[in-house]
Amino acid sequence: MLLALRINVLAKGHSGISLETLHAIIEAFNASCLSFIPEKGTVGASGDLAPLSHLALGLVGEGKMWSPVTGWSNAKYVLEAHGLKPLSLKPKEGLALINGTQMITSLGAEAVERALAIARQADIIAALTLEVLKGTTKAFDSDVHAVRPHPGQMQVAWRFRSVLDSDVFSSEITEKYRPHQRVQDPYSLRCSPQVHGVVNDTIAFVKNIISTEMNSATDNPALDYLAIGVHELASISERRIERLCNPSLSELPAFLVNEGGLNSGFMIAHCTAASLVSENKVLCHPSSVDSLSTSAATEDHVSMGGWAARKALRVVEHVEQVLAIELLAACQALEFHRPLKTTPPLEEVHQLMRSVVRPWDCDRFMSPDIEAAHKLLREEKASTPLTNHTISG
Repeated sequence: MLLALRINVLAKGHSGISLETLHAIIEAFNASCLSFIPEKGTVGASGDLAPLSHLALGLVGEGKMWSPVTGWSNAKYVLEAHGLKPLSLKPKEGLALINGTQMITSLGAEAVERALAIARQADIIAALTLEVLKGTTKAFDSDVHAVRPHPGQMQVAWRFRSVLDSDVFSSEITEKYRPHQRVQDPYSLRCSPQVHGVVNDTIAFVKNIISTEMNSATDNPALDYLAIGVHELASISERRIERLCNPSLSELPAFLVNEGGLNSGFMIAHCTAASLVSENKVLCHPSSVDSLSTSAATEDHVSMGGWAARKALRVVEHVEQVLAIELLAACQALEFHRPLKTTPPLEEVHQLMRSVVRPWDCDRFMSPDIEAAHKLLREEKASTPLTNHTISG
């Protein structure tokens, strides 16, 4: 990604690089000849100078480089193995290669794309949790959200309506417990559109910044805002996991397993989710509030964008893992409602999960199951009901 974005910047013709050198870099990219680049060492001042210097180092035939043919080896050897020559830099070209923010932007682009994917799937997972906890759908009525018409909030409410009990899709679980529904559910259930919605709006805002940055000559994007926003998906998910596991709140077996005195069920899985959420709270401290003067006080106010990008990506991964645990827990909770069925879209989610993870009859090694659920979310499988079963209104 970093090399592709650097080529995109240089191709605009604002960086003082020859067409011959640019074509040579493109040939290296097409051959997947990739320089070794340490992830640390940039303050995001004039740009990602240290990482981009390592990028250029490989292209001039020095340092380490990787390709599918050679694996890791000496950069000159890797280039020669693909019939390529090391760059011979002309005036200004060294500066052109190392002055930019493409490490920040490439990590940021991945964080945004993964955040978009997990935000869509978080709505489906939360809807399934609401269903197995016998929640009411009244809080998602379109008229309710029209009086507070934040775009993300309205979109999330629509997603909930698309998969929960309605005139289009019926749920045997909702129908059975409708006479006993509470007037209102706890915040973690009924306020999901408000919380998830803000996350959606935040991601859209950051995506616009990253898209502009990717197609600019150079600048410094900060990703602290994305980390803070997307963290909320995990924070509210952990609260829903607690409700699923707590028999006094769920009216389900303790920790979602029979013979709770012998089996711990989802107790440790919830602890894992809580640990990830707690770690995110530290990672969400904005790196951009810190600045150290560098370059003999010429770059005396810097963005720390490299660290912001790396920790934003880590926060997104933690969010994915917490929601994977909630998905496992919600599907397990659904087992206790059988033979009743939920709506067709949510049944599809349950079947998808059961294709890779079997129900819990007793305790077992849970790590592989969490990894399998996380893989489904990374592949965006949990959002398929939104495309397979779409309703309007």
